[in-house]
Amino acid sequence: MSTTLHLSLKEYDQMVSRGAFDELNRKVELIRGEIIAMSPAGPIHDDLIEYLREWSGASIDRSEIQVRGQTGMDLPDLGSRPEPDVFWVTAKRYFDGHPTAKDTLLAIEVADSSLRTDRTTKADLYAEAGIGEYWVVDVQGRCIYVMREIATDNHYGWQRTITIGDELSPLAKPDAVLNVADLFGVAADPSKQAPS
Repeated sequence: MSTTLHLSLKEYDQMVSRGAFDELNRKVELIRGEIIAMSPAGPIHDDLIEYLREWSGASIDRSEIQVRGQTGMDLPDLGSRPEPDVFWVTAKRYFDGHPTAKDTLLAIEVADSSLRTDRTTKADLYAEAGIGEYWVVDVQGRCIYVMREIATDNHYGWQRTITIGDELSPLAKPDAVLNVADLFGVAADPSKQAPS
């Protein structure tokens, strides 16, 4: 009989500090105590992340909000260190540890091959951790799944799909407006591609 080995964040940190993952040709995350390989990113995935980082940086007050991406977030009670593609945290220095759910104002995952995981496993994780707003950018569907309002069962109680032609603003900065058509590089009519 075999069992899955579940790691604590401390054990995971010890493995990282000893170089356990240095020879891997892929990135990993710790999710609920299990080491999960992250899917390789393609050019569209990377472009959308870069767009969201630039939009975020232009939208925030840097004295209040810091934009991070593809770096660790500590969720110790859930044995997890996810690495959201883009996330907004309270502005401060994080010398002594990664940002936590308490620091996180918005988490965004860009999903190509990871859509199912990002909409289920990651959504459940972020809701249970107490992250008040979570977006999943669907590369293939060219839409954004927005999740807010954590319900008593630790799931997001408010969920909407935002599509091309719509705009979206995060709760942490309501005057920051994301144009979904512009994000995906298409005209308001999704059948018309933007010129390259």
